[in-house]
Amino acid sequence: MAKSFGGNFFEDFRIGQVMRHATPRTLTGGDVALYNAIYGGRFAVTSSDEFARLLSYPRSPVDELLAFHMVFGKTVPDISLNAVANLGYADCRFLKPVFPRDTISAVSEVIGLKENSNKQTGVVYVRTTGLNQAGDTVLSYVRWVMVRKRDAAAVVEGQSVPKLPDAVAASDLVLPAGVSFERYDAALAGSAALWDDYEAGEKIDHVDGVTVEESDHMLATRLYQNTAKVHFNQHSEGQGRFGRRLIYGGHVISLARSLSFNGLANAVQILGINAGRHVNPLFAGLTVYAWSEVVAKAEIAGRSDVGALRLRLVATKDRPCSDFPDKNEKGEYPADVILDLDYWAVMPRRA
Repeated sequence: MAKSFGGNFFEDFRIGQVMRHATPRTLTGGDVALYNAIYGGRFAVTSSDEFARLLSYPRSPVDELLAFHMVFGKTVPDISLNAVANLGYADCRFLKPVFPRDTISAVSEVIGLKENSNKQTGVVYVRTTGLNQAGDTVLSYVRWVMVRKRDAAAVVEGQSVPKLPDAVAASDLVLPAGVSFERYDAALAGSAALWDDYEAGEKIDHVDGVTVEESDHMLATRLYQNTAKVHFNQHSEGQGRFGRRLIYGGHVISLARSLSFNGLANAVQILGINAGRHVNPLFAGLTVYAWSEVVAKAEIAGRSDVGALRLRLVATKDRPCSDFPDKNEKGEYPADVILDLDYWAVMPRRA
């Protein structure tokens, strides 16, 4: 029997296939500190145990995106080791907070397959579920990824593209049980602007930029135990389409989310991701900027202390966002837009 595994190719997948991914991961305070050091996130709830206790958390929860990346990393050896690129996300819900010392594992189901016309690659759609040590679902999401074929002549039966919701319904957003924002301290959080102060259609330039170094994204991707060769192996990727390693798309998401603190400091926790696209590739040496649009506001049933903001987070490379670079009249993105992420965040309301 083979002792090593080179990853699945497009023709190895079948709709309905379920994969229980290897290597459960116990998150530690060290993981949290390293994540904060890489991205510099300043959201108070995930930065301070004492602040989190004001909201009736037992201690500071792990940043939602750190939990997401950890779950994502589990899936890479089975799903995207032979990927050309991760293409998008949908229907992501964060259902239960993760704390240091929780152990995270992941299971995925193939829900769609579509071979590309070049016969060299195909798109694989999977729904992944992240679980804690008690078997509780902490998050669930769909992603689609372009995967190489081993044999261009291979025939893949039963192809179909799943129908996905346009957005997570506000009524399906889950706030942790027992958590209250009545004692939320906006001054300590870093901004006086609360849910009441934002309007649909408003755009916010997050002003700051961060230049990505090879060491940053490689350290981060190793933290998540993401083994995709497109991020690590310059020997193989140097002969590929781009001639160099790609920055992991999740690295861009976390960078842009961290940058969004300047303008959205009280958008303290992500409740769901409606859709996301890695529009153009990013490489080391380029600088990431970001801006956000308030897409919608929603009240949360039975809660007067918080509301939800639906936010569109757009990241660029080597282009400040004071002019809010966006799609043109044909729906095409400029080459310097790298991320378009639509998500729900919870934000405290005025008393």
